[in-house]
Amino acid sequence: MKKIKIYCSSCNTLLYYYNKDIRGHLVKCYKDMIIEDFTNQKLKCPNCSQEFAREAIYHNRPAHKIIQGKVFTKGS
Repeated sequence: MKKIKIYCSSCNTLLYYYNKDIRGHLVKCYKDMIIEDFTNQKLKCPNCSQEFAREAIYHNRPAHKIIQGKVFTKGS
């Protein structure tokens, strides 16, 4: 597993620390894999209020489906 930081692409605000288990693009964030959430469990950036994800269920697990182009990631 790799710990990554997820940022808002609009204002560069840190949104999450997340444990990403496989390589590739970030498509979804499983809620149980989020280490620290700076959005107060809302799916909008706390700084600029841009919506960056939607609620979803994948493999019977609650997740946030990332809206393409709204976030970028950096490894820790």
